[in-house]
Amino acid sequence: MDKIKIIGGNTLHGKICISGAKNAALPLICASLLTDEPVIIKNVPLLSDITFLNGLLKYLGMDISEKQEIFVQHQSTKYTYQANQITNLVAPYDFVRKMRASYYVLGPLLARFKHVEFSLPGGCAIGARPIDIHLSSLEQMGAKIEIKNGYVIADAPNGLTGAHIIFSKASVGATCNILMAATLASGITKIENAAKEPEIANLIDLLNAMGAKIEGKNTSVLTIEGVEKLHNAEISVISDRIEAGSYAIAAAITHGKIELVNACADFLQQPIRVLEKMGVDVSVDDNSIIVDAVNKTIVGEDIYTDYYPGFPTDLQAQFMALMTVAEGASLVTESIWENRFMHVPELCRMGANINIHGHASAIVRGVKKLSGAPVMATDLRASFALVLAGLAAEGETIVNRVYHLDRGYEKLEEKLKAVGADIERIKESD
Repeated sequence: MDKIKIIGGNTLHGKICISGAKNAALPLICASLLTDEPVIIKNVPLLSDITFLNGLLKYLGMDISEKQEIFVQHQSTKYTYQANQITNLVAPYDFVRKMRASYYVLGPLLARFKHVEFSLPGGCAIGARPIDIHLSSLEQMGAKIEIKNGYVIADAPNGLTGAHIIFSKASVGATCNILMAATLASGITKIENAAKEPEIANLIDLLNAMGAKIEGKNTSVLTIEGVEKLHNAEISVISDRIEAGSYAIAAAITHGKIELVNACADFLQQPIRVLEKMGVDVSVDDNSIIVDAVNKTIVGEDIYTDYYPGFPTDLQAQFMALMTVAEGASLVTESIWENRFMHVPELCRMGANINIHGHASAIVRGVKKLSGAPVMATDLRASFALVLAGLAAEGETIVNRVYHLDRGYEKLEEKLKAVGADIERIKESD
């Protein structure tokens, strides 16, 4: 299993190009199941999650072609997906266990083919993330669902029908899944308490370009008028706000200065505000964010994770790494997932002073220096938090289980090396 070795202490300077967003690309790719015509998706990041999903879609019968191209100063992949020969409506455990977001095939397959069998998903171990909202919403749309031998078996022999659906929480996954399903349902579907993340707006843009009729983009109330058929379209994946936020913290924790090219400040208003309160200068250009912490004193600041446009849970661990070396104390309150402090023991191994209170809050008291140590990544975002701590620490840090990082950060070592980090991947055979 690969590891990442970091020798800390280097100040980072330069430019990092932000890749396409994983969390936008995955539902966009699955939306191609809704039509038999080709769907072109540009700026797709090179990540293991994309590879896993493409493998599942090929298993179902999807035709996939790819081409490398330059997109806003960085090389990315343009994929063409065509679902005109879907021969299998079963998403097996061997595929789904590798990536939770493969549940995005559920809505499109059921809407278009009226049947799907889907293994219950896996993913990061950050707490219970049931798909009950997805399933109950599809039942409201007329689907008959049973769970048998670890599989969801869903049927809609007469097709799905529009419904008035009120989510119990603003679930991104359920919003995407029901949006896609509703495009081919008969009648009108109204979703209340829908999630408002930028990745959902990206999906709505693609679906409408395919001929869907969706109103309410960027709001919590979405109205979808079903159509008989969708057609070909082309879309670009938006830039990854979580990757951008992660590298912004890399600049701050090393007291460096990094320009994040192809980053969108509108997607990061809360994290930018927190960085500025912590003493970091952040300026916004036409197509970039410049993060400057040179000779700056970093001070503690409280964060409370919440649904977008609140502070993103996917940046909680990374900000905690920065708080470990900030002056004073910080309070971190996690309101989204109940088990998302698994990085805390690993940060403490490096000398951090963190106390967890219950399941939802942690107090971080800044220390003068972290010390390099072997640490174990527990999930995707926690992995990057450990990389950040390693960049700031004295000595050598070894991050184990880096397959988590490969799920969500494209060319991580290459990007960090380019701005001055002493970082390398140790292959299993090395």
